[in-house]
Amino acid sequence: MADKIHIGEMIKQKLKENGQKNKWLAEKINTTESNMSKILKKSYLNTELLRKISDEMDYDFFKYLTKNKHYI
Repeated sequence: MADKIHIGEMIKQKLKENGQKNKWLAEKINTTESNMSKILKKSYLNTELLRKISDEMDYDFFKYLTKNKHYI
């Protein structure tokens, strides 16, 4: 059985580790702080949004979704 991934929690944890706030990320992805809070409560995100967040945070959140499998 696959482990459940809560991507919003993972992003929150990485923000905390980096000493960054929700407001910083909201500004980077061009959304409101209120919407950013909603995003971080989600257990899944669409790929375009996750790509933007990964790019702005310079961190590959997709690696948790692939379990280190290589796809062709």
